[in-house]
Amino acid sequence: MNNLTLAITTIGDLLLNNSISRREDGRQEAVKLKIPIYQRPYKWSARNAIQLLDDIIEAQNENKEVYRVGTLILHRDETGDYNIVDGQQRTITFSLLLYALYELEDKLLRPEIEFLKQDLFTNQFNCRNIPNNLNAFRRRIVKSGGGDVEDIEHTRTMQRLRKFIETQCELIVVITDDISEAFQFFDSQNARGKALYPHDLLKAYHLREMTDIKAEEVEQIVAQWEAIPQHKLAEFFGQYIYRIKEWINGQKAEVLNEHNIYKFKGINRTARTPYAQFYKSAYSYAQMINNSAMPFVSGTREINAFQLNTPIIAGKPFFEYTQHYYRILHDVRDNSKYEGFYIKDNEIVKTLDRFFSSGTGNSIARLLFDTALLLYVDRFCPATFPTKEDTALFERFVIYAFIWAYSLRAQHTSLGWPSAQHYILGGSNKINSYNIYKAISDSDTPLSLLSSLEDYLSPISISVKVGTDINLEVDGVHRYYHHFFAKYNFIENIYYVQ
Repeated sequence: MNNLTLAITTIGDLLLNNSISRREDGRQEAVKLKIPIYQRPYKWSARNAIQLLDDIIEAQNENKEVYRVGTLILHRDETGDYNIVDGQQRTITFSLLLYALYELEDKLLRPEIEFLKQDLFTNQFNCRNIPNNLNAFRRRIVKSGGGDVEDIEHTRTMQRLRKFIETQCELIVVITDDISEAFQFFDSQNARGKALYPHDLLKAYHLREMTDIKAEEVEQIVAQWEAIPQHKLAEFFGQYIYRIKEWINGQKAEVLNEHNIYKFKGINRTARTPYAQFYKSAYSYAQMINNSAMPFVSGTREINAFQLNTPIIAGKPFFEYTQHYYRILHDVRDNSKYEGFYIKDNEIVKTLDRFFSSGTGNSIARLLFDTALLLYVDRFCPATFPTKEDTALFERFVIYAFIWAYSLRAQHTSLGWPSAQHYILGGSNKINSYNIYKAISDSDTPLSLLSSLEDYLSPISISVKVGTDINLEVDGVHRYYHHFFAKYNFIENIYYVQ
């Protein structure tokens, strides 16, 4: 990393004097800190903020000459701004703490903290956590109210604390003109700390690929991204899309992390290989057609610009890809009678939703079922206005996907991921162990897929407790999923156990 500059700065120099105290070459460097659009929201809670204050007070009480409070990674862009790549949460928190400490002493003499004047991207976390944490600091450092003498002494104590923060709390600073180096260093730092969601890293990567997009459009894209609950995005990428991509290729799906997110980085705008040109051209063609009057005039359907088993195009298409598949997955998992294109008031899904929505084994089987449906929809169902034939074929597939996924559940009293992975990839001795994802991906038509599943799927033997009626209904919903094995002739034997 030839472009890196290493430095150390005190909190006071950084936030009050807008400078880096000591570079490795001995020079001082003026800085204008900025929070770039790709940064995550400010997520530190009041608990995190007060914990930092307690740690500082403890260091002061131990008479530490220097208290290192973390690392700040900065990207110096062409305008001369210093964009915070890593260290935003801590920098904002220190700014709020200094603001509160100066407010306690004398509001009129409070120095300007330029860093706090910039506009932050509006989201629920910034709007809630910034004022909450400032008020938490205010409450913590408020005058004791024990009389003039005690109040004066308390103010002096807070002054000493402020000076300790300004002069003895230090950050290690990494500065680079190369954004790729900044993020490489960022990744290595977070690999040994509290891990970021992989989709946070993907967001940053793909935003960097959007240099040709207007700022207003970038803000809109980020707003749409942040509107999705972040734990839902983590689940979407880690549990669904990543697993499908691995299983299609006959690979075990472990955990999506910073080491394998390259699978979602895709083809960048400068790629010139025939492979890259083919997929970029396909995306561009779909965009051109869909943004024209042709679908309306000709009566044709919109063209789907994405497929799960093809590369992602970096930049703006990645965010469109995410929105596209997030909506489809929501539709597939939502069994509303009058909403969506795909799953609607399905009796199998009603049984699974009502009686088999908890427990590890049930969760694994349901994930296999849902991901198989998602891949089928992606490959064979039109993006808009499915015909009756499309719907009928899909409903047949729903039955086969259920038989495949819940054959695994029915043959295990205790189901975990190691057994599931073997079953998915066709390496298990259980009946119907079969890579359905590869079968979907390899099929040219839904009819050829359904025919192959008809050939492959076999009846299973099931064990149920003595006295169990697998056809029992509760409020019109079947109490046991085994009922559907019997209904569609996929039960070979029933063994009754105590």
